[in-house]
Amino acid sequence: MLERVISRLRIDASSLLISTGPGRPEPSPIGAVVPDLDTPLGGPLAGIAVAAAYLRDRAPKDTVLLSVAVDTPFLPEDFAPRLLEALDTGARAAEASWRGNSYPTNAAWRLADLYDLPEQATAGTFVQSPRALLAQLGAVSVDWETTHPNDPFANLNTLADLIGLSHRAQSSSD
Repeated sequence: MLERVISRLRIDASSLLISTGPGRPEPSPIGAVVPDLDTPLGGPLAGIAVAAAYLRDRAPKDTVLLSVAVDTPFLPEDFAPRLLEALDTGARAAEASWRGNSYPTNAAWRLADLYDLPEQATAGTFVQSPRALLAQLGAVSVDWETTHPNDPFANLNTLADLIGLSHRAQSSSD
């Protein structure tokens, strides 16, 4: 699924960070693999925190971080351009949505606004979720309802999801 998401992003794999969770990550031929920081923080927000820690010494302060759930097989090909366009309005962050359902792990973040997140995670003073962080930053929502008849951010969490998304992949041009 990683390769499918990367192909939808249309980015150079050298700019890709793969958050693996805690522990020793397996090397990847695609992008840089970064394990979670040693903090009480877990889940998708831990991936955002480790990306911020990794990038703040390696990337310009005006860098934008795109986060994508790897289990999003129908990620729209215009995902990155539309979220970046939303940031051009002055927003500090932008999140994907479809028919009013938000997908906070599929978002664009200004790196400068994430600089303190790794230290907050270490100190235990962090927000509890990507959704809460997006709210704190006053994120704008970018909705794909008018351009996609099916949910492009549907993700794979259960066996039923796997079966449903497999049928969708076989019967559509998503």
